[in-house]
Amino acid sequence: MKNNLKYIAIVALGLVACEPEFDNPINEGDFYTSGQADFSNYVAVGNSLTAGFADGALYITGQENSYPNIMSKQFALAGGGEFTQPLMADNTGGALIGGTQSLSNRLVLAFDAAGNPAPAVYTGGTPTTEITTNLNASFNNVGVPGAKSFHLIAPGYGSAANLATGAANPYYVRFASADDATVLGDAVSQNPSFFSLWIGNNDVLSFATSGGVGVDQTGNLDPTTYGGNDITDPTVFGGVYTELVNGLTANGAKGVLINLPDVTSLPFFTTVPYNAIPLDAATAAFLTVQYNAYNLGVNQLVAGGAISAEEGERRQISFSEGQNAVVILDEDLTDLSSFNPQLLNLRQATSEDLLVLTSSSVIGTLADPANPASVIGLAVPLADQYVLTTDEQTMISTAQASYNATIQAIATANELAFFDARSVLAQVANGGLAFDGGIVTSAFVTGGGFSLDGVHPSPRGYALTANGIIDAINTTYGSTVPNVNPGDFGTVTLSNEVN
Repeated sequence: MKNNLKYIAIVALGLVACEPEFDNPINEGDFYTSGQADFSNYVAVGNSLTAGFADGALYITGQENSYPNIMSKQFALAGGGEFTQPLMADNTGGALIGGTQSLSNRLVLAFDAAGNPAPAVYTGGTPTTEITTNLNASFNNVGVPGAKSFHLIAPGYGSAANLATGAANPYYVRFASADDATVLGDAVSQNPSFFSLWIGNNDVLSFATSGGVGVDQTGNLDPTTYGGNDITDPTVFGGVYTELVNGLTANGAKGVLINLPDVTSLPFFTTVPYNAIPLDAATAAFLTVQYNAYNLGVNQLVAGGAISAEEGERRQISFSEGQNAVVILDEDLTDLSSFNPQLLNLRQATSEDLLVLTSSSVIGTLADPANPASVIGLAVPLADQYVLTTDEQTMISTAQASYNATIQAIATANELAFFDARSVLAQVANGGLAFDGGIVTSAFVTGGGFSLDGVHPSPRGYALTANGIIDAINTTYGSTVPNVNPGDFGTVTLSNEVN
């Protein structure tokens, strides 16, 4: 069953990763200007997208292809200065805390014995980055993977002593200026002449990638009470974002603010189809019979008025020859346990549900290896953590709409450049974004725009992001910073030879 779940199609020869080329030839007589901006001391503030996170990890090559690093090399043509980053120690992607590996290695595109390609954790080396060894330096790139908006103003977020309680971030621990430092404080202390700020994705992303296993904290103004997968209250986000921009512009610095793309358009949510299970006619008929008692119980509750006819219809489970919708648990359905403990909150997925990328390794496998009938997605429902329902999608989109309204309003009020990343990603997800020499789409692995984690861009994706931001900067400040050629940047790594 599992082998039939072909959720990726890879044209291997067209995906060979290459080292980026930052060369941007300048013809004699060409001259790039900074306009009203000053790029001499550029500081980038944000989360994993700013840090250059890719393939589920932070590693040197990914950092070298971060959009701020790409931009800094273009800024150098218009008066930009040195741009430094807290580079990891290797390209393995993992990291150690006190000598014990605590962060996973990066993903690579590996091939099984039958020649089938799929993302796999790199096993060709062990990480050498020790989190507790502070780099004792300031860096222009202060992007912290995993950071939510309010984390950037939280003292102690970079304290090694707080790692055990989850109050600190291991990536920030490596370069925090002090145990009680804040990311914003470390950025402002460098007196930036220009900045970029891209923060807020994680305020909904962890909720989304966990299949909605979290709480929408709208109405709760105390982020210290939030769980790791919760959605940040929009008022909290607005207050934090205002503080961030006020701090970064206090010395007169100009900058660019970047809004948040729709997380549900990422390949992490669009790769695995809702009808992922192929069945022949006999198997489909057999399985339908197995759910007859369940369907009958649901109908009885509809007749008795316990649930609506609409919900009763949603709960009906049946199969037919061909591709079949996965059976899922849906906590948003009416709890029927008081009527019948055996009537779980089951239904089949619809085209409006989003199955997360990690569900591909679960669907079609056995919940009980000793029971061949315990196929997950058929006899055993797919757990809530693997499905983002329409109700959960609405929670995300509502919060994001508020966040983005805040970002754009603050950009306008402060006369800062604004890059609409949401619109650009929508274009990538709906037909693709053309560049000189090709087109980038959001198709997993083959589209070229995303890394193997299905969330973070590939080097080419980061290059396109850098170009979009540069265009916004040029429009706002009258600068003439040139774009890069996205074709000079690679996509995914086909080989385990990454060191």
